[in-house]
Amino acid sequence: MIASTSDAASQRRHPSALVSRSDTFAHPSENLFAKLLTLYGHEWYYEPLEFPLAWDDQGRPTRGFRPDFYLPAQGLFVELTVLEQRLVTKKNRKIREFRELYPEFRLLVVYQRDFLELVAKHEIPFDSGRAA
Repeated sequence: MIASTSDAASQRRHPSALVSRSDTFAHPSENLFAKLLTLYGHEWYYEPLEFPLAWDDQGRPTRGFRPDFYLPAQGLFVELTVLEQRLVTKKNRKIREFRELYPEFRLLVVYQRDFLELVAKHEIPFDSGRAA
């Protein structure tokens, strides 16, 4: 059974309410970024929502995007992208789809160059050897 147009539009508009309670981060850059947010007094949530990007014939999400951080005081999602440039294409496609499907949400993308400048400014050693 194919979802009606109104059902499909409704599903598109509602991100998953499953909040990630993980104390571990997928990449050391996320751990470091969380520490910097805390240092500057920002309240943050790690990967709090998953936004569907594609659905099957029954209207069930088949692919999604889960931004790394949410800063509620700013109403801002933050996605860290510290991948090598040659590996960024897939993530950029998800970011583009997210922005097209959910224009009402603000998203800041922090690329490798910007992140490395941030840690250098704080004189924090960082090994960017693992992908995020």
